[in-house]
Formats: sequence, structure tokens, C-alpha cells
Amino acid sequence: MSTMKIKKGDTVKVIAGKDKDKEGKVIAVNKKDGKVLVEGVNMLTKHTKPSAANQNGGIVHQEGYIDASNVMYVHKGQATRVGFKMDGDKKVRFAKKTGEVID
Repeated sequence: MSTMKIKKGDTVKVIAGKDKDKEGKVIAVNKKDGKVLVEGVNMLTKHTKPSAANQNGGIVHQEGYIDASNVMYVHKGQATRVGFKMDGDKKVRFAKKTGEVID
């Protein structure tokens, strides 16, 4: 992927897959693989052994990465595509639906 249009902390909506139409906050971004980790989406069940750090072990539920192409940025309650433009000498993201600068 060339440039990631989704950043950590963004609110996104899942547009494809088993968690379609769910919204959540981006926890982490993996730019190398083009994947994002979204809060409450793509929950995985992990079985952990007891260890020094985790005395009990057991079953842990955690989020799994999903492809960045399967999420859309949410701006003012609406899912929108994200574009880049120059604002003076600074490159900024903007919502294509409204034309407003995101950050």
C-alpha cells in the first residue's frame, strides 16, 4: 500500500467481512502489511498457558488485524473516503464527502 489514509485513533466503519457495519476506534496500524486493529472488531480467541506473567492462563479474547481496504473513515457520523491535499506548505487529510480537513 502506498500511503495509509487511516491513522491510530481514527473512528472507522467496517465495510466488508464478518463484522460488516460495525464501528470502532483504530488501536494500531501496520503500514507494512496494510492492516489495522479496530476496537471490538474481528475478535479472536487465544488460549494461554500459565506463566510467570499470567498466573492463571486460560482463554483470552482479543482483536485481530483486518485489511485497511475493508474499513472507511467516519467523519461526523458518516463513512467517507479520505484524500490528501496541500494546505499551504503542509499535506493534510480531508473527508471527500464534505471536503473538510480532518487533521
